[in-house]
Amino acid sequence: MPTSLPNQATDGEGARTLSYAYKASLVSSAQQFELTDSGLSWRIGSRSGVWPYAEIASIRLSYRPMSMQTRRFRADIRKIGGGKIAIVSTSWQTVTLMTPQDQGYRAFITELHRRMKAAGSKASLAGGIGTVTYGAAVVMLALLAIAMVGLLVRALATSEFTGALFLVGIAIWFAWTIGGFIKRNRPRRYTFDELPETLLP
Repeated sequence: MPTSLPNQATDGEGARTLSYAYKASLVSSAQQFELTDSGLSWRIGSRSGVWPYAEIASIRLSYRPMSMQTRRFRADIRKIGGGKIAIVSTSWQTVTLMTPQDQGYRAFITELHRRMKAAGSKASLAGGIGTVTYGAAVVMLALLAIAMVGLLVRALATSEFTGALFLVGIAIWFAWTIGGFIKRNRPRRYTFDELPETLLP
């Protein structure tokens, strides 16, 4: 069962390890990760491996809310030569419960970056969603905003004040949820020394 806090341990040679686990779905087994002297060790179902820190090609941090959990963050990690794993800040517990693991996730991701820097990593570090996806999302948001303004003007012109009030409520909710997603996921580059705070719990 995944824990919300990272586990620290010492192997036979005295090396400090840091572990993190989460369940990507209710029916799946926990995905387990460890930071060891050898690199990023992972186990997902029947698959497992160890990626040396210097062989990690890229990390992309993003904010990925779901209806079950609005505080959900994700790290997509790629290896030189192929391979990709994802680490998420929440874990499924029951059919209706997705538990945040803020402290454990933040500690694990921060330590991963520190060890990669110490190993001389040249990995590409990106924050937010892809530029094309972000641009499309901004355009859709703008179009929806124009449509809602048009409906609001029409409702006021026809004295449909109840409908106007409803549209205002929808606009506030939309700006809070979708606007927050767009703001946090602005495409950017970052460094090992300055991780984007808006993309960490």
